[in-house]
This record gives sequence, C-alpha cells and structure tokens, in this order.
Amino acid sequence: MSETNRSFYGESDGRIRLAPGVRVPVSVLRFQFARSGGPGGQNVNKLNTKAELWIALSDLGELNPIALERLRKLAGRRITANDELHITSESERTQERNREEALERLRELLVRAVTLPKKRRATKPSKAAKQRRLQSKKRRSEIKSRRSGPVGDW
Repeated sequence: MSETNRSFYGESDGRIRLAPGVRVPVSVLRFQFARSGGPGGQNVNKLNTKAELWIALSDLGELNPIALERLRKLAGRRITANDELHITSESERTQERNREEALERLRELLVRAVTLPKKRRATKPSKAAKQRRLQSKKRRSEIKSRRSGPVGDW
C-alpha cells in the first residue's frame, strides 16, 4: 500500500480519523469524479479531476448532537436534501490531490464543529478609558477648528 493510500485509509481497521473523537469506516465516504474547470491546461477537457465527496450525517454517529447541530449551521447549503454533506474540490490538477483536498475540507469543518466556541464575556470600559477617549476627541476637535482661518473679505 502506498504512503498516500495509507494516509487516506487511516488505521488498519478500515476506519479513517476525521476529527478528534470522530472516526468512520472508509466505506461511508462516497467519492465521484467529474470534469474540472480548475487548472490543468488541455487536460481539463480530457480528465475527470474534480472530486466530489458525500457523507451521510447519520454515519457520523460518534459526533455528539450539539456538535452535529453546529456542523449543520457551518455547512449551510452543503447539506443535501438526503441529509448528506457534499464537498467538492477542483483546485488541484490531479484527481488524487483533489480527493485529499475534499477530505481535508471535511476534516476542517468537523474540527470547527467539534470545538466548543468560547463564551463572550461582556466587558465595560473603565472610567479612565472613557475620559481618555473624550480628551482625545476634544484635542482633535481643537486641532481641526484651528485649521480654518478667519473668514472675511480679502
């Protein structure tokens, strides 16, 4: 097995690691290839280099329900009517590299969905900060008002 296939197929049990705590069987990833509009010169018209990846959200069983909801929001229109995630890649010149790119995009999406967003803590500017801001506004106003000279007859 070549190095790229080994990295694609992941562990020896036929499962692939997509995100921390998310491993799926390779068989649930469905790839399809088509003609690409990306780089490749004359090969664009001859070779099927565009990679399309589908994975059913139900196959991401190890994903907790909260992360699954975040994934739905992050994916947006990439979720199909059949409740599948659809990712395409046509930025590379070869089918293999486009397949890896699509898989990498899936991984990035899942990592973003799995990580909890930080809670925003409301902050309030201090009294001194407010005074500094008002003083700088006043200084700026004085500078600008000095620019306009006396208005009168010549």
